[in-house]
Amino acid sequence: MRKSFYALLLSCCIATPMLYSCVDNDDLSNEQGTFYSATKRTAAEIITDAADRCSMFQSILEKSNYYSLLSVYGNYTVFAPTNDAINKYVVENHYSSFDALLQDVSRCDTIARTHIIKDGAFFTTDVSDGALPQMNMDDRYLVMTCDSDAQNNNQLRIFVNKRSLLVEKNDSATNGVVHIIDRVITPSNDFLPDLMAEDTTITLFVEALKYTHMDDSLTKYIDDHYSVSEDSINGEIAKVRYGGRDNKVTYPRKRYFKFTAFVEPNSVFAKKGIKTLDDLKAYAKKVYDATYPDDAGKYDNDPTNRKNPLNRFVSYHLMDRIGNYSDWAPSGRFLTECTVTSAIDAEDFWETMCPGTMLRFCRAGTGTTGGLYANRKGVGTKYTVKGVKVLTASESGKSEQQALNGTYLYLDDILEYSTKVRDEVLSCRMRIDATTLSADFMNQGCRFNDEAGALNDRLYALKQGKIKGWKISDDTFLAVHPAELSWSSYLGNAICIKGQYDVQFKLPPVPSGTYEIRMGYVAGEERGVVQVYLNNEPCGIPVDLTYGTWNLQDIVGDISDTEDDEHNTAMDKTLHNLGYMRGMDSYRKPGMNSFRQDSPEHLRRILATQKLDEGKEYWLRFRQVSKGDKEWSFDYIELCPKDVYASPDGEDRH
Repeated sequence: MRKSFYALLLSCCIATPMLYSCVDNDDLSNEQGTFYSATKRTAAEIITDAADRCSMFQSILEKSNYYSLLSVYGNYTVFAPTNDAINKYVVENHYSSFDALLQDVSRCDTIARTHIIKDGAFFTTDVSDGALPQMNMDDRYLVMTCDSDAQNNNQLRIFVNKRSLLVEKNDSATNGVVHIIDRVITPSNDFLPDLMAEDTTITLFVEALKYTHMDDSLTKYIDDHYSVSEDSINGEIAKVRYGGRDNKVTYPRKRYFKFTAFVEPNSVFAKKGIKTLDDLKAYAKKVYDATYPDDAGKYDNDPTNRKNPLNRFVSYHLMDRIGNYSDWAPSGRFLTECTVTSAIDAEDFWETMCPGTMLRFCRAGTGTTGGLYANRKGVGTKYTVKGVKVLTASESGKSEQQALNGTYLYLDDILEYSTKVRDEVLSCRMRIDATTLSADFMNQGCRFNDEAGALNDRLYALKQGKIKGWKISDDTFLAVHPAELSWSSYLGNAICIKGQYDVQFKLPPVPSGTYEIRMGYVAGEERGVVQVYLNNEPCGIPVDLTYGTWNLQDIVGDISDTEDDEHNTAMDKTLHNLGYMRGMDSYRKPGMNSFRQDSPEHLRRILATQKLDEGKEYWLRFRQVSKGDKEWSFDYIELCPKDVYASPDGEDRH
């Protein structure tokens, strides 16, 4: 993933955003320094050549049989602890000697897997503040943070998991990159509620979490009923032909349950006069009695009831999936090169653990001038609802935020599902990426950005019955393709479905109203024809997924944009009457204008116009009705309320 690593504005100094790049002595392969030439050494050889500093780590790698892995072809990131770091670890973990640690093969294996990322070479110029996009070999995310060294001319320092300092960086290898660190990385083995309870800055939220017993909902971790063969894990099963190429298929080794909490520090509550649990109860009651007037006063004395105001307040802060700072709205090159930020703020919509509620996340601007916000409405600095800012890892103090089964992120204001959020912020066209429609797509590490294109031939498949919120038939193959810049899909990714497929998924909840339900897809001759159902009621005639803009032109004539806006508007209306919409003008592949202008294979199909009631479940079903083995590149859905699609001014093209 190619992102810029920026220093944050720290309270101890005034700094301009700076691209941090500390590289080895090899020549860079381009002027920007984002790609590195080979050193003719593997990652294993770099560690061996640093024997005076890393010989103990090499011994651990050899003991756990990972040294040979780093000696062969691949794309690894290795964080190599120094001998001093290993010695400190030996003492802190009460081993009598380093040799005693080496005899503990299981611990050596854990140390090795913790310090290696298998699928991705991440330089300090490649990642923004926050978690690396790929998990390590122990299925845990590693978080990068930075600060300035006041005793050394405010020199920028980079840490892993806030404790392990990178003392040497970006030693590029033929098979990845090696960073040397001054402390062994020891991720917390606490569940999320227990880790949060150790943070003295968020005690009021933790008290409310326990009082409502919502902490009990955050203690699942591994599905004991999930199993998969070793061949399926290592991608040694037969390749799948999809998208005109052969793809390696990998299934998750384990099925995890993970969570994210968005949390106000005590200081944020104090600014609103909230200092005790009773204060927070009163605040929650005021907000949620207004949002749900029919429930007012009925559940105040039952904090475990999902309609209790404090329970709703707490659970609206919780997600049933792990998401790091960069995951909640488009980031990296998908933000800076693909999103037309003059038209929209890049955004995603997410269902929370408060029944029937959604959160809207967006990036306000790009680079260091913007940030991640919850429930914001507007474009850039021209917002009508400011929203709640989510703090980066470097802005969030020194506490560990990565638990065994999730993470938590700090907020700068109080997050709530108010009438303003429901009736104004969420009164919009919700474009919901298909890869966000199940917690399993994220918890198993399937959904990530592959900006460098190193893994563009991979499909991360999931098993029937092990995809939360989805139902798939025996004849359905379903996989997630990582986000690839060159794809004609929104955000560069898709749910790849293949076979004589029959799939269903639950729609995210929306405020009550009449909506157009739309599907974004990429047309192609191999796609087939599907019958669509809403709660098992057919939605009109079958949809031909081979149908692209070129077919529509055969019916209505030239539909390309012209300088005549009146013509463009009339043509959009004609297409809409046929049940189609062109791609958006707010997203593009790098170097192009927009999907609307440059991607005729990208279309939106209106599936139904339907009244949706808050609190009721709705399932969309897609049954392949053409003969043979067909493909479906499922991109996104849109839930568009009537006051948007039937606006007197017309719906925008964004």
